[in-house]
Amino acid sequence: MNENTKLLLFTGSYASAEESGVQVFEFNGEAGGTLELLDTVQGITNPTFVNVDASGQRLYAIGEQGNREGRKEGEVVSFAIDSQTGKLTERKRIPTMPAAGKTQTTTCHISRDLENEYIVVCSYHGGSIGLVALDKQGLPLALTDTAQHTGHGTHPERQDRPHPHSSVFSPDGRFLFVSDLGLDLIRSYRINRERQTLEVHDETPLHKGAGPRHFTFHPDGKSAYVINEVDSTITSFTYDSSAGTLHTAVTVPTLPADYEGENTCAEISLSTDGRYLYGSNRGHDSIVVYAVDAESAALTWVEHVSTRGGHPRHFTVTPDGAFLIVANRDGNNLVVFSLDPASGRLSFTGNTAEVSKPVCVKPAVFFIS
Repeated sequence: MNENTKLLLFTGSYASAEESGVQVFEFNGEAGGTLELLDTVQGITNPTFVNVDASGQRLYAIGEQGNREGRKEGEVVSFAIDSQTGKLTERKRIPTMPAAGKTQTTTCHISRDLENEYIVVCSYHGGSIGLVALDKQGLPLALTDTAQHTGHGTHPERQDRPHPHSSVFSPDGRFLFVSDLGLDLIRSYRINRERQTLEVHDETPLHKGAGPRHFTFHPDGKSAYVINEVDSTITSFTYDSSAGTLHTAVTVPTLPADYEGENTCAEISLSTDGRYLYGSNRGHDSIVVYAVDAESAALTWVEHVSTRGGHPRHFTVTPDGAFLIVANRDGNNLVVFSLDPASGRLSFTGNTAEVSKPVCVKPAVFFIS
């Protein structure tokens, strides 16, 4: 970071429309990783995931609303970002996933394509994903297509039906990878831009009872990694970018061998240089650290670090690779760790920020005059 840039953190939370569900913090790495609250936003129910377009100075947040029958549906809310002050100004909101029958179609994740033409939302409860077109100003226009998943997995409670939990674009933007916790698979799609539809490209099965949740690509684009919520594991893949296909490499545990308590996994991310992989445990309340072999996607355990708060639902590595910031939902806090680039190890900085039920934390660098 230099004097002409500013790192802002945008958080999403569980919240009623009367509460502050979206927050904006300024992060100061030079001061050891301090957080200063700049703005909060009310008026959205459960804006649990956000997506930041720093170049366009836009923020997108998911939310939920009720339809005429009282069913919960998804919505997306767009904001303009004032990079000088961090203030958010709502621009437009539209419904995304209409409820079908008795099914709730609230959304749990949002991503954006590289061309800034579409956003994609995932409905965990609805078992579907939605494609939303953006206009030239980056404002959401309308839902243009949905893709419904069908079937079930092996866990009688967690996998009784499909549960898409995240969608991630390949590094070149050609493919969209959707982790379905309920079906134990990663299904990939292409966007047909002429028809504005989603077209199935491929499927990669996981082991039974895995429950794939969040997915990430290595910075070199040659491997990818998914954290499995249900059985507390991480699976790595080598990636054929020309064909857009994943090939399973290894699966490793996220928990210490002697841990016997309840646990579910949540977020996964790599260090900026791709040498280390991080995953969050909810129950053990820790970050697991693995060293990465970039060629084979093999993983070697490094350490477990307490998140200093309950239920680490999400975390992020800062763009400079120097810090990792955890959102502890039940701890009602953001916790800042320094990240040693040589060893991959994490150290608590002593810096925290109070946030009610944080679920997502997304960083972005802004250029300022």
